[in-house]
Amino acid sequence: MPIAIKEWAVTIRALAEGEQLLIFRSGAEEEPEALENSRFFLFPTFEHEANDVVRGAHVPELRRALEEGVWPDGDPPVSALTRPGGIEQPDRVRVRAWAEVAGEYTITDQRIINELSPFYIWTNDYAAKRLGWRRRSPLRVTLLRTHRIPRPVTIRVRPEHDFGPTWLEITRELPFEGTPVLSDLEFGRVQEEIESIVSGRIPALA
Repeated sequence: MPIAIKEWAVTIRALAEGEQLLIFRSGAEEEPEALENSRFFLFPTFEHEANDVVRGAHVPELRRALEEGVWPDGDPPVSALTRPGGIEQPDRVRVRAWAEVAGEYTITDQRIINELSPFYIWTNDYAAKRLGWRRRSPLRVTLLRTHRIPRPVTIRVRPEHDFGPTWLEITRELPFEGTPVLSDLEFGRVQEEIESIVSGRIPALA
């Protein structure tokens, strides 16, 4: 069965639109398997959504993120995403993209996280909090190359999807096919820039 990684719906939408290229993971010892898979589908979750961690230019992603769920009475208002804890996970979600790992970096310096900000939609304050959540552990930053599948696939949310580990199995066959969000030339350019930032060679381009 294909493997998927759970991420906030707004993050997945940004990945699928080329607005975000990075995801953050704690380097905590209790998550040694965090990236044991090199490619995976992107499974949207809603419970932790909040608009106060998204930079102003990317607030429209919140509305588009609602399209990642299938709501029986129509999409809820965007204001629902501002409630503490987000909104209740719908019975079904749409899987529209998969990603492959193109780079993994261990970050301990807040300045590097700030310089990487062109490649994620979160506020710098949110990124800083991610770095500080576990002070004894570094932040693992992963560069993803995302592909949109030809047609979104609706997946029923099972009880075990709501809790538990980051990874889950999708109980239907899904092929790893589709169109890369960025062309080879575009992706090669940003990958080189990201790796230069992480190594401390150059600052991010405006």
